[in-house]
Amino acid sequence: MKGPLFYSKILLFGEYGIIRDSKGLSIPYNFYNGALKKDENPSAEAIASNASLKRYTIYLENLQTEQPDLVAFDIASLKSDVETGMYFDSSIPQGYGVGSSGALVAAIYDKYATHKITVLENLTREKLLQLKNIFGQMESFFHGKSSGLDPLNSYLSIPILINSKDNIEATGIPTQSFDGKGAVFLLDSGIVGETAPMVNIFMENLKDKGFRAMLKNQFVKYTDACVENFLHGDMKSLFTNTKKLSKVVLNNFKPMIPEQFHGIWQNGIDTNDYYLKLCGSGGGGYILGFTQDLERAKVSLKDYKLEVVYQF
Repeated sequence: MKGPLFYSKILLFGEYGIIRDSKGLSIPYNFYNGALKKDENPSAEAIASNASLKRYTIYLENLQTEQPDLVAFDIASLKSDVETGMYFDSSIPQGYGVGSSGALVAAIYDKYATHKITVLENLTREKLLQLKNIFGQMESFFHGKSSGLDPLNSYLSIPILINSKDNIEATGIPTQSFDGKGAVFLLDSGIVGETAPMVNIFMENLKDKGFRAMLKNQFVKYTDACVENFLHGDMKSLFTNTKKLSKVVLNNFKPMIPEQFHGIWQNGIDTNDYYLKLCGSGGGGYILGFTQDLERAKVSLKDYKLEVVYQF
């Protein structure tokens, strides 16, 4: 058996901010994907994934008992498939901020949810919010509190604009230009990030009045501006605001940036060769980069592997 593919995602803007009602923009990233599978001779990874799915099945069974109005699954089929060795075969790196658990949640919902909302129907705001809510509850098994956005993106495979917690919509983004000099890229930190501890640090910082003021007056303000600039194709303003955002993150989110990247982060701001920002919760995994001149950024970051996500 092999199920349909579900893709990774990249939150271009909005990490942490969306917890405080900033705008956000999430896009599918088709370079990585995953699917539910069964094999005659499973690998060690497949066996580990199957064991994790066994635990997840118990969680989902409890979820539908506790919240019958939220979601219902064909638990009998799910249990039977897991008992006979089903696993999630995925190329999506875990702990890298590109939505590995989101793709798994999307795959499980797609295959086992009864009365599911499908991609083919008219996706009203209410339906999108309902899906986001279901996915948030389903994904919290993996790393504590989840917004549900990663699975939503993976399930629908379309860019999603977050206006606020209760206002999300499918959106279009400017067409890529493959001969353009500007690019959004991923920089591999070579370290696996853990979401829960990073979110805990952020929640702890929120108790500080100064931190809350910085979020509202700088972080959320620049994030919102970046989303607007990107969607309207205003690249000049986008880079002005991304630079400001990059500075704010370096000054206020140090624990989320691996230490050996503090200098590289500052160097981008000083030279204007590129600007870095968090990809997901940080602490490792990928770092997201924006550059007006990809070749120049490659020279500046010659010791690192860059993966281009979007060119303009």
